[in-house]
Amino acid sequence: MDFKNRVIPEEMLASKTKRFINNLIDLIPFYIMSYGLIYGVFYLGDYLGNQELSQFLIDLSFIEESLIDFILIVFYYFVFESLTFRSLGKYVTKTKVIMTNGAEPRPKDILIRSLCRIIPFDGLSFLGAKGKGWHDAISKTYVVDIDKFEKERILSNEIEQIGQSTE
Repeated sequence: MDFKNRVIPEEMLASKTKRFINNLIDLIPFYIMSYGLIYGVFYLGDYLGNQELSQFLIDLSFIEESLIDFILIVFYYFVFESLTFRSLGKYVTKTKVIMTNGAEPRPKDILIRSLCRIIPFDGLSFLGAKGKGWHDAISKTYVVDIDKFEKERILSNEIEQIGQSTE
């Protein structure tokens, strides 16, 4: 679907409620990865008899912990959204990421979107007037309700076919 010279209708965008639910649900795999990494390193250290691995994690500064968290966040969103245009939260709420012209985002677009998530308070930025997060605006993407998007795509294709068949 190509919306060149058209604006994605506002009613097609995911609601603020769905965006909030997406954020809450997406915390689950993040915490699983984070705690899994921590416990994995602790158990690996115990198994190998190397207490330095465990001590390494204990001695991490706030900045080092934050850097690891940022890497995990970017990894999670980049992998999910570059492969399926959806995160776990978006699967539950039946939403997905599209470009502003309705096209599927390229991996580069998803990487930009994922990197923007480390901006402080980005997770709440969608609560603004337009319902777009900073990671949406910077990467030129939208999060849309899949059912509404597909209905519009089908309708647009049918109208195009009618126009072609009358020529």
